[in-house]
Amino acid sequence: ESFGRNYFNRASAPETESQEEAEERARILSDAVALKKSVVDWTHPEIGVVTSDATACGRNYFTRFSADEMEEDEYADERAEIMEEAAALKKAAVDYMHPEVGVT
Repeated sequence: ESFGRNYFNRASAPETESQEEAEERARILSDAVALKKSVVDWTHPEIGVVTSDATACGRNYFTRFSADEMEEDEYADERAEIMEEAAALKKAAVDYMHPEVGVT
């Protein structure tokens, strides 16, 4: 007669998971991987998008037919001057409202 020890039914044996639990674990892990990829894509936009679809393309909203007219150079220069004046006014207002900062 031969006797053997059953290592799977002993009291100290680790519990085995059922097929349903294994499938659920695999689904949760795949969801976690997809979530991690989304987070990396969101937090690192400098990586860019890679596609193998030749028909995928982007739309340029600045040169489309219905886009607003581009600003002429003289208006751009005037806008730059106005923005400089606004920045100087803002600095003066901050200096006036916060005298504790001191003069630089």
